[in-house]
Amino acid sequence: MKYLIHKSKVMGAVRAPSSKSYTIRALMCAALAGGKSEIFQPLSSDDTEAAIDVLKKIGVRINSGKDIWQVSKGNYYAPHEDLFCRNSAATMRFMSAICALVKGQCRLTAGTSLAKRPVITLVEALKRWDVDISCEGDYAPVIINGGKFKGGLTELPGDISSQYLSALLLIASQGEQAATIRLSTPAGSKPYILMTLECLEQFGIQIKYAENFMEYEASPQTFKPTVYEVEGDWSSASYLAGLGALAGEIKVENLNLQSLQGDRMIIEFLREMGAFIKISADAVVVKKNDLKAISANLNDCIDLLPTVAVLASLAHGTSEFTGVQRARLKESNRISVVCEGLKRAGIKVVEEADKLVITGGKPQNAVIDSHDDHRIAMAFSLMGVTAGGITINGAECIAKTYPEYWSILRNLGVKMDEQ
Repeated sequence: MKYLIHKSKVMGAVRAPSSKSYTIRALMCAALAGGKSEIFQPLSSDDTEAAIDVLKKIGVRINSGKDIWQVSKGNYYAPHEDLFCRNSAATMRFMSAICALVKGQCRLTAGTSLAKRPVITLVEALKRWDVDISCEGDYAPVIINGGKFKGGLTELPGDISSQYLSALLLIASQGEQAATIRLSTPAGSKPYILMTLECLEQFGIQIKYAENFMEYEASPQTFKPTVYEVEGDWSSASYLAGLGALAGEIKVENLNLQSLQGDRMIIEFLREMGAFIKISADAVVVKKNDLKAISANLNDCIDLLPTVAVLASLAHGTSEFTGVQRARLKESNRISVVCEGLKRAGIKVVEEADKLVITGGKPQNAVIDSHDDHRIAMAFSLMGVTAGGITINGAECIAKTYPEYWSILRNLGVKMDEQ
């Protein structure tokens, strides 16, 4: 599927979709708890459906209604078939840990994009807890012969993916003895780590951690069923906020202004760039203004890279974004893909190992390849709304996290043609 985006004026209010990250974390915690948990306002998307599918195959009972999911642990059992994680990295990584508790063999497989993303660092960390786990080279499939695991000390680098650490945290309290997780390099994306710890706490699990986020300790504990409400997703809200800043006025509702989500920094970035921002209890109004260049470190909000890169391409001056290295290991190599898209549109961009330098200009007509990356497709739609003449190839990839995105844009006034 491809969409040609025309220059448009937008206006309206829209409810931010629920957080994918919190939805999957709540699912995993509920699957570890005895009794019945309820998850309110979950996100329904390709990634969360992947998580539901694999959990059901190990015996977790899930009744997924429209606005409430009921989850009961049941009795884990070895699946009769592969656990296909689609392209959900969180599902693959979290289940690599949870399957250590399943008696018998689990084989986790991946979709085309996820199969290119290494998992060896997590596999090696789980081995240090005496988990019988292996992968093919550095990648999926991941094979786990589980039932129980020892615990004790394990180590891993903190600057590759916070999901590796979150996976270990999910089961750290379930070993035969207390568990310690030590990072050999400083943690990246600390907000996602805090989100995992917050979710665990709501399900009754207490993790002690050092102030510098370099070490974590968990005693043996029991997950407790709970009622959990998923807050709005700041990552998805970033495109809606950017839309208002570039092309009209948008009110984004269903947002927690005190959220731990690192991507809520989009509001501070837009404010610094000169957008008009008005904040209320659970909503943000963003209104168009001429934008100016900024300098920002994205280490704690790496998923904002495509959004702020496109915003910078339409701003006056030259922007610099550091702390971007980990973006190379996402659904696509987001640094190279962002640079490719900007260059196709005639925007000057300089790529360094851990920095992007973008000089704003007037984009020309261009065809942007999404590389099957939802964040690339949504971010470059903003360029189309502002400059017109931008075609997004592989536009269907937005179903990963925000299936309604294109229809939402139309409702807000965006002119677009499916080709």
